[in-house]
Amino acid sequence: MRAVTWQGKRDVRVENVPDPKIQEPTDAVIRVTSTGLCGSDLHLYEVLTAFMTPGDILGHEPIGIVEEVGAGVPDLKAGDRVVVPFQIACGDCWMCLNGLPTQCETTQVAGEGMGAALFGYTRLYGAVPGAQAEYLRVPQAQFGPIKIPEGPPDDRFVYLSDVLPTAWQAVSYADVPEGGSVAVLGLGPIGDMACRVAQVRGAGRVFGVDLVPERLRRAKERGVETFDLRSFDSDKELVAAIRDQTDGRGPDAVIDAVGTEAHGSAAARLAQQAVSVLPRKIGAPLTERFSVDRLAALYTAIDLVRRGGTLSLVGVYGGMADPLPLLTLFDKQIQIRMGQANVRRWSDEIIPYLTDEDPLGVDDFATHRVPLDEAPHAYEMFQRKQEGAVKVLMKP
Repeated sequence: MRAVTWQGKRDVRVENVPDPKIQEPTDAVIRVTSTGLCGSDLHLYEVLTAFMTPGDILGHEPIGIVEEVGAGVPDLKAGDRVVVPFQIACGDCWMCLNGLPTQCETTQVAGEGMGAALFGYTRLYGAVPGAQAEYLRVPQAQFGPIKIPEGPPDDRFVYLSDVLPTAWQAVSYADVPEGGSVAVLGLGPIGDMACRVAQVRGAGRVFGVDLVPERLRRAKERGVETFDLRSFDSDKELVAAIRDQTDGRGPDAVIDAVGTEAHGSAAARLAQQAVSVLPRKIGAPLTERFSVDRLAALYTAIDLVRRGGTLSLVGVYGGMADPLPLLTLFDKQIQIRMGQANVRRWSDEIIPYLTDEDPLGVDDFATHRVPLDEAPHAYEMFQRKQEGAVKVLMKP
């Protein structure tokens, strides 16, 4: 089959690789009909290269048709249409039963000290072959895949794999009061969708911050009060402008949808770049123990949120945080929640919004749809924020 493989920093290639097969009774194999390019994939393209191995198959946002199931998968059959969550979880352990499939005790990558295995996401998360491919082996298929109806296009449901539950959890963790205010830092796919989710879940005012014109325009068209980071001489000016809209207090909640590759933080960026070009045996332990995240977005979130408010961190962080303003966090009495999205915890709440009325705007959420063979260009375009790329779907 054809698949997108990682070969080095900023080097992905579409290659012929062996077709996946059933290996365990709880496996399924699906034929992928659409698969997303995620901002998290860009971390592998640029920053987390020390944990990758040449030939790793990328991707974790698939929708497709079941081709084959193992004997331990009673509720799926060949021909079923499914979305596959990005994490691999059993559904039966203590963590899964308590709404935390990202911490599944069956698939935890204990040797790396990490949570549940993920598709296409480094050895830290199990080095499981990913979904930017023609076919995908799905472990723990007795729990993971979400059956969806025939009829609507893939765009209606594909975001159940990651974007929708990640944005949904970000808003849930933000704990925005009914009619309250929330600021979303970063209007890429997750930040954009978090704004939409906040709106349909009753937020009174939603502020969005970015510096990419296309992203700002998309959010503004849906009623988000946008702030162009390029219009301010400093983060302090940005914070003051949003506070002026919230009686001087700041928003009730702030969602950081940027993470480790925030603009600014020049020294941390240099450190990340230096580690990313070292041999993997040297770079990996340095990244785990000493790599300093680029914290510009997090610092802004801490400054911006009102006293007694909540920070919801959904942007991926992959290194150490030093220094962290603990005095400010303590003094402002800020609550912080974060983590990978627990897809199956939220999927049943989200599905009722995936109707012909399309309140979340999923049907036209993608800005680009490309053949799988154009993946190298898609990665470069998305990483450089070119051609108005906000969300890319690939068709095997």
